[in-house]
Amino acid sequence: MATIKDIATRLGISVSTVSKGLNGASDISEELRQVVLDTAVEMGYSTKRSRKEENRKLCLFIENMNYEKIDEFGYDIVLGFKQNAFRHKWDVTVVPVTPAFQMEEKYDTYLLKNGYCGAFLCGFALHDEWMKQLQHTTMPTVLLDNFIANNPNVCYIGTDSYEGIAMAVNHLYTLGHKNIAFLNGSLHSMVSEQRQEAFETSMASLGLEIQQDLMAYGYYVADSAQYHVPGFLSAGATAIICGNDLIASGVISECTQRGFRVPEDISVIGFDDIPLAPAMTPPLTTIRQDRNELGKGAYVVLNSLIHHISISKMLLRPQLIERESTTRVSKEPRIIKDDLK
Repeated sequence: MATIKDIATRLGISVSTVSKGLNGASDISEELRQVVLDTAVEMGYSTKRSRKEENRKLCLFIENMNYEKIDEFGYDIVLGFKQNAFRHKWDVTVVPVTPAFQMEEKYDTYLLKNGYCGAFLCGFALHDEWMKQLQHTTMPTVLLDNFIANNPNVCYIGTDSYEGIAMAVNHLYTLGHKNIAFLNGSLHSMVSEQRQEAFETSMASLGLEIQQDLMAYGYYVADSAQYHVPGFLSAGATAIICGNDLIASGVISECTQRGFRVPEDISVIGFDDIPLAPAMTPPLTTIRQDRNELGKGAYVVLNSLIHHISISKMLLRPQLIERESTTRVSKEPRIIKDDLK
């Protein structure tokens, strides 16, 4: 393992200057401090620091995810991570980040200069700057619903999207639905890509036709429904699977506004089982992710990486929660063109 002396030798500076750079002293230039940090990361110094008992700090970076209120998707994930970390005497700092922040700060050196031993990243997009840097990071890192290949310092945690979407398709199939639409979440998301693949594979395995006009990417918000539901209805969909529960809430609202009853005329399934799901009208059938367990599991994996136990993936199993938004397909599906104008 690299030492402060090793870093000093590599850079041709004094040990005290390296120490100042690592500890944020104000009497060296920011440029030199960044060189010290970059070299320390390159030489693996962060790995040694992460073993020290007095350095018990973890970071939870969040982008594109609401988490501060109990009914928001990220709330239980953050809570579960904190609960497990605190139980094992780790301090956790939650840091919201933006694309601009990622351009200004290098991932590894940000963790090192702030004394973090590792990090859990939630809500990041595939094209984010830090996702590129994670291909070579030496810092223990856990990603929610994202995967970095060939780096033993990074692990992916999530719920099995393939199994979850298959549950949704099979549930509708047993209710007699064949014209099943899928309103997915955002592009540039690994989990969206997985669910799209899972939907097409599940439909094909049941001998159901995969219709391009019954599939669309939107965003993980309710407003996505207004842009795609009219087309689904006019194409004869009898059921709609949604990328998350927020999308499903928008789908139910859009169908209702157009005179389609849920579930009598069209069935709707969500994904996540957030607190909003059972409170919808009608209560939403959905695929449950145990988000508190995702957070707790993220800590377990991160702690393993910190102690040099390399884990590639941890997938939790989903659960189908049947409520009143799905029912057997109508013998005479309602397709009224005037409703769709």
